[in-house]
Amino acid sequence: MTASLVLVCLWFVVANVLAMLPSNDNHWRRAYFLIAVGIPLLGYVTYENGMFVGLIVLAAAASILRWPVIFLWRWLRRGAENG
Repeated sequence: MTASLVLVCLWFVVANVLAMLPSNDNHWRRAYFLIAVGIPLLGYVTYENGMFVGLIVLAAAASILRWPVIFLWRWLRRGAENG
């Protein structure tokens, strides 16, 4: 197992532990932190293991951070409609 995959597994564990802790802002600050750490990590995984593994990690991370992805999708659709 490569170092990037070990780091991604650690990221997943940290994300799940942070989701279990109570939060006043519905976990948005934690989500911003996870996104800021996850994007470079996704690039590292893709560089070291290839695009297919990178896409799998992207799908897994999107399933954990589903609300930021949903809000991004809504924002993009709203921008396209106002075009």
